[in-house]
Amino acid sequence: MTDISPLDHFGRILVVAPHPDDEVLGCGGTIARLRDHGHDVHVAIVTTGKPPQFPADLVMQIRKELDAAHEVLGGTTKHYLDLPAAALDTIGAAQINGAVAEVVAKVNPDAVFAPFFGDVHVDHQLVFNATLVACRPRSAATPRLVLAYETLSETNWAAPPITPGFQPNVFVDIGDTLERKLAAFAKFESQVKPFPDERSLDTIRALARLRGSTVFRPAAEAFMLVRQIV
Repeated sequence: MTDISPLDHFGRILVVAPHPDDEVLGCGGTIARLRDHGHDVHVAIVTTGKPPQFPADLVMQIRKELDAAHEVLGGTTKHYLDLPAAALDTIGAAQINGAVAEVVAKVNPDAVFAPFFGDVHVDHQLVFNATLVACRPRSAATPRLVLAYETLSETNWAAPPITPGFQPNVFVDIGDTLERKLAAFAKFESQVKPFPDERSLDTIRALARLRGSTVFRPAAEAFMLVRQIV
């Protein structure tokens, strides 16, 4: 009898990240665990910093940091959509929707992870909307699972009940991969901050421990279920 892994239902995975490092903050432990089980994990980095707001040398540094972080997690296939960072609200929705739809069609994922719609960063909100448009159930190829992840310094800085609150109902045990998540984020030297900043390794660990305790696990990442087809 073949052993069945609790991760089998994820199949091929696409993580949609508005900016480099969002995927590590929201799904890093899950990505590492999925890679350990042989899953094909793709990450779409939707935006790229554009000058003069983002100097070219900083953009290249962050891309190198991202490559190093993904190596720690076990390797991923990366897709750069190159839309303008911190400026998605300056371009048409059709352009954003089209870019995300193109990568969804190319990857043909079984499971999609998207940023949470209630995040304070407008880029996150627009990427969530674009992901939902791309994942509309209009054919048999539609992703069977769509989850929204939380991003420290974005998700919990909104203003519930004025804006949507993140109320997780799916948890992935990352007790065995939390240290790799932390090591991966540490590769983002341009982004790591000292505690008590939310983008500190201490805070990332604390959130993972909190989410784990919610479901009696040493550490976990939390998600909101958007859609599941079984």
